[in-house]
Amino acid sequence: MKYISTRGNDGPLGYEEALLSGLARDGGLYLPTSYPRFSDKEIAAMRGLSYAELAGLVMARFTDGEIEADELTAMAADAYAGFDDPAVAPLRHLTGDIHVLELFHGPTIAFKDYAMQFLARAFDRALRRSAQQAVILGATSGDTGSAALEAFQGRDAIDVFILFPEGRVSPVQQRQMTSVIAEGAHAVAVHGDFDDCQAIVKQLFNQHDFRDSVNLSAVNSINWARLMPQIVYYFSAALALGAPQQKVAFSVPTGNFGNVFAGYVARQMGLPIERLIVASNQNDILTRFFEQGAMRREAVNPSLSPSMDIQVSSNFERLLFELLGRDGVETARVMADFAATGKFSLLEAVMVEARSLFSAYRLDDAGTIAEIANTSRDDGMVLDPHSAVGVSAARRAIADGTLPDRTPVVALACAHPAKFQDAVEQATGTLPALPAHLADLMQRPERTHLVEASDSAVKALVLERKRSL
Repeated sequence: MKYISTRGNDGPLGYEEALLSGLARDGGLYLPTSYPRFSDKEIAAMRGLSYAELAGLVMARFTDGEIEADELTAMAADAYAGFDDPAVAPLRHLTGDIHVLELFHGPTIAFKDYAMQFLARAFDRALRRSAQQAVILGATSGDTGSAALEAFQGRDAIDVFILFPEGRVSPVQQRQMTSVIAEGAHAVAVHGDFDDCQAIVKQLFNQHDFRDSVNLSAVNSINWARLMPQIVYYFSAALALGAPQQKVAFSVPTGNFGNVFAGYVARQMGLPIERLIVASNQNDILTRFFEQGAMRREAVNPSLSPSMDIQVSSNFERLLFELLGRDGVETARVMADFAATGKFSLLEAVMVEARSLFSAYRLDDAGTIAEIANTSRDDGMVLDPHSAVGVSAARRAIADGTLPDRTPVVALACAHPAKFQDAVEQATGTLPALPAHLADLMQRPERTHLVEASDSAVKALVLERKRSL
């Protein structure tokens, strides 16, 4: 399997090269040259596999020629051994045709653990084989940071620096990052918003002398290998609901478009996905795009679902590349226009194709509180604010006739409600408790670096703090 850049000037290269590179050298994102596809018979044969076995089978299609399915299965089994549900990603029936996929059973109680725990093992393997060291630089709107620091802390060949917007993540999210004080793990608070953090990461990746001098890599969803493990739980949920005979829809709370793009890839691989529902909060750039055919950047407004407080969705470039017929030159032109003007638009014919698979909805803070309260009262399930946005979008997609009758809709529950205690308490009157392994979280010692929102400030910090291994 080979990988190319969405901007047409990097690749083809192999899986481990793409893994360690993170962001393509032309500023684009890596994608496979073509999508592997399972037949209905092959998908049906996946029933009865353990989650680790399913992960090995699905991901092996993207590592063909480099890592075999048996080794991937062993890596996945190790990655998910500490998850607190034997199903790893259990599916719960909520009401009517709605099901909730619980993606918060890992160590940092958010969906990012599913990719990050696997990715840490993939990096270890690749760096060991190539006798390299690496600096991982990432940006987070909340959950990626804690998952990355938890997964990569204390690894001999890796230093990890995670940028987060100061004051714009929940107290639990922040403490999960700042309480990781192992060697080589650095939580970095930036004076700015998530888009500022993400821009700094991209700027430093595009400074090739610096990038090469520290062997810079990424674990954000800009790294293709971060998306691979997320594809697995789409297969797991669809199989549980009767795939391949039964089509399934997914409602995905999203800001950076990585999680929902993993669903897009699962569909390209043959999974019978009827529709992908993009669920946004009040920072609704993605919803506006699918409604209007135009992407227009606006100010980021802090919300009760801070991991979705994003106006520049990095992974959307991958879908744009697909919608533009995999034309790297045109994708690069559109992205350059967006960087310069904060907007772009697509032809109506392109939007017809996009809308044939994607629907999009938005939910403001008041609606989020109402959804948490109503679901708790009526269904006995307590949702975090991001999951509430996804469940609300699922309900509306069913109500407005977007889906064929009796199509099961899986709403992705991306975080444990205790990560957002204030919002959940406001909605339900009850403060959600952290799981036992995090019960003392808010009393743990902290270590944080505070920097200005500039690439030079972050570069200086990396050069000062990275270890000579």
